[in-house]
Amino acid sequence: MKNLSLLVVAVLAVGPSGRPAVAQSRPISDNSFLIEEAYNQEPGVVQHISAWRRELRTAAWTFTFTQEWPVGTQTHQLSYTIPVQRTESPSTTGLGDAALNYRYQVRRADARVAIAPRLSMLVPTGNSARGLGSGHVGAQLNVPVSVILVPSLVSHWNAGMTVVPHTTTYNLGASVIWLARPTFNVMVEATWLAQGGMHDFVVNPGIRWAHNFTSGLQIVPGLAFPDGKSVFLYLSFEHRFEPAERP
Repeated sequence: MKNLSLLVVAVLAVGPSGRPAVAQSRPISDNSFLIEEAYNQEPGVVQHISAWRRELRTAAWTFTFTQEWPVGTQTHQLSYTIPVQRTESPSTTGLGDAALNYRYQVRRADARVAIAPRLSMLVPTGNSARGLGSGHVGAQLNVPVSVILVPSLVSHWNAGMTVVPHTTTYNLGASVIWLARPTFNVMVEATWLAQGGMHDFVVNPGIRWAHNFTSGLQIVPGLAFPDGKSVFLYLSFEHRFEPAERP
């Protein structure tokens, strides 16, 4: 059960981000898996993100749905994350603890170095008696930093903590993403979680690719294998919810 709780914290700590362009052939820029990128949504653009992680040696899995909205400008972003999970022992399936997120773009998303700290409130929507959630209101702080190393290589760095009554979890992480093509990327991520006397280190290799449509819709699937012990599937839909401003 402790390993599953670390898994849920890891998924909630991602808080995926968005930085789409308007052009139909826009590249992928905002679709990491276990690492959060420091890119807020652009004005008028919403992102819907689904992520599913299934352990290969057990029946445990976690699914999350995240929706991100810009607030006026790219400086402010609101989002929420709803998890559904299946525990291993005892085996039970249901809603976990939801997260309400606010992220502030400290440094511009189009800069070589971008910074966007996030503060989240964890809402006890899960049934803690069944092992689904903590049963308490909690808080999470994560600071993502994104760095363009060279035009074809980007790195992302995370540091944060999650606090619920009687439990504090610390997280660190980093990733390197090779932009092999504008619409096909190869990545490797590494995350470290510490909770009490437990530590969890995961290396996550994966790929992601994009499908762009004339309507402005961008669909990004992704596939990864955390430590070779689980499979991670990703799917993002990104589109405008208001007409783009004419130049």
